Amino acid sequence: MYIVGQEEIDAIARVIRQGTLFRYGVGTECDRFERRYADYLGVKHACLATSGSYALSAALVGLGIGPGDEVLVPAHTYMATATSVLAVGAIPVIVDIDETITIDPAAIDAAAGPRTRAVIPVHMWGAACDMDAIMKVAAKHGMLVLEDACQAVGGGYEGRMLGSIGHAGAYSFNYYKNMTAGEGGAVVTNDPRIAERAKCAIDPCHFYWQGRSDTMKPFAGNGARASEIMGAMLNVQLDRLPGIISAMRAEKKQILEGTSRLANLGMRQTPMNSPDHDCAAHVMYTMPSAGQAQTFAEVFPSVIAGKTGRHSYTEWDQVLMCAGAAHPGLNPYEMPQNSGCRREYSKDMCAGSLDILDRTILVPMHPEHAQQQIDETIHNIVAAARVALDGLARDDVDIRNAAPVDAQKFDLGDTAA
Repeated sequence: MYIVGQEEIDAIARVIRQGTLFRYGVGTECDRFERRYADYLGVKHACLATSGSYALSAALVGLGIGPGDEVLVPAHTYMATATSVLAVGAIPVIVDIDETITIDPAAIDAAAGPRTRAVIPVHMWGAACDMDAIMKVAAKHGMLVLEDACQAVGGGYEGRMLGSIGHAGAYSFNYYKNMTAGEGGAVVTNDPRIAERAKCAIDPCHFYWQGRSDTMKPFAGNGARASEIMGAMLNVQLDRLPGIISAMRAEKKQILEGTSRLANLGMRQTPMNSPDHDCAAHVMYTMPSAGQAQTFAEVFPSVIAGKTGRHSYTEWDQVLMCAGAAHPGLNPYEMPQNSGCRREYSKDMCAGSLDILDRTILVPMHPEHAQQQIDETIHNIVAAARVALDGLARDDVDIRNAAPVDAQKFDLGDTAA
């Protein structure tokens, strides 16, 4: 959560006082947010859900993904990217990232097989995937593209909003995201058929409230319907979002300029696919070795990408154990339709990705950082780099007012083995 205040309190209180907590009605907060968010992204349809995880599975339902299909997912993402594939009965195939910490287009090309129906590029830590290359590879292999923009709300890729470029996009409005309602999610698309199927996955009874469709037969699914409290808060948050992103981009630009000389020591600024358009939620650096990254993080409180728990495939227990459902009869790994899909995993299957992640440092940005805090961050990055890369003793550097890392946000209590 970045900024929440009196405006959100007032919006939620208004909904409660009016007694209009149910999302279906005339001029509801949820309807208004869906229209506004679609306009903000430049897409035709936006569908609210209760979480980003459910938005991912609903989007896959919208795309028609199911048993017999493989879906490519990156080796570094929150595990819901992979488990959402299992939720619709399909099989996730894990592929490498590159130094941008996002899925490698060359790895997508190499991993495409006869059962591969879709790919989920994840704009990880707010950094954009190489969408032009990904869309080209996907078209070559006839794959659908679902953008996981759960960590990249408000970010862009070369002037286009993240989540609006593929066949569908999914977002999270979890407590830790750029725009939040505590929890929440959304599916977006330009295709009305995908939108209708996603809506039915989110709320199988939505036809009852909005009218039956002449073009699509309804189907059974679990409910994940948003409430008016969520819609009210998100409408206020959407007004805040441009300022939040702008402030973080300005902070990131200052820090990158102030630490550019560290390349001479071997501490490279992590390559970005769209540096002027992404969320700027973090400044990222690629270190020469994992040991040097660890030393840096010990001197200046920061995060190593490979030590963020469930964000790396080695910690996706349900996937590695092939436990794809609560009941064995619903387990995609046991379904006969998936017998021809790739279903074997190992913790060293993407060793190149693990090496990159263990050498990548994340320094979080915040829209309310004052100039003094930004200056101190630049000073501290340089000081920690000199210890990690230039051989200075820790006692010889001055770390100024270092802000503690939010361990819960990065899941640091469950680090990769």
